[in-house]
Order: sequence, then C-alpha cells, then structure tokens
Amino acid sequence: MAYEPSYAERLKYQRLQDAAYQAGLDAVTNLEAALALAGMILPSLANDGPLGSRGFVRLGGCSVAVANQLAEVIAAGAHALQEQRA
Repeated sequence: MAYEPSYAERLKYQRLQDAAYQAGLDAVTNLEAALALAGMILPSLANDGPLGSRGFVRLGGCSVAVANQLAEVIAAGAHALQEQRA
C-alpha cells in the first residue's frame, strides 16, 4: 500500500515549495541587480522553480565575452573582500 501524506504534511510541503520558489525569484532579482551594476546581462537567467524544497536558479548560457567579463567582476569583488578582511 502506498503512503498517503496527511493534509497537514501536504500543506507543510506546499509552504516549503512556495518559500523555495520565492527564494529563487529573490536570488534572480539580486543577481540581475548586481550584474546591472557591472553593465552585464545574462539573457538566460531565470528562476527554475523549486528543486526539492530549495530554490533553483538557472544561469543559462552566455557569450565568451560575457563569461570573461563575469570572471573579471567576480575576481575583482573577491580581491576587494580579501582586502577588507586584512
């Protein structure tokens, strides 16, 4: 016999799914804003919905130029953080 979750269990799971979906939307918004500060766009960036009970963001593809620019921005930010901690 297959296990049937109770109403309370289904409700709890749905709330986790909703929270994970919202977390994905928030992460996409935050990343889009950060990329905009660097003058960059990832055209395939999207909320991919919850995966299990966690948000999942699809970064998608981009050109080699955008990938290299993104690497430069990340490296510069990482160096700035290291200098702040020192």
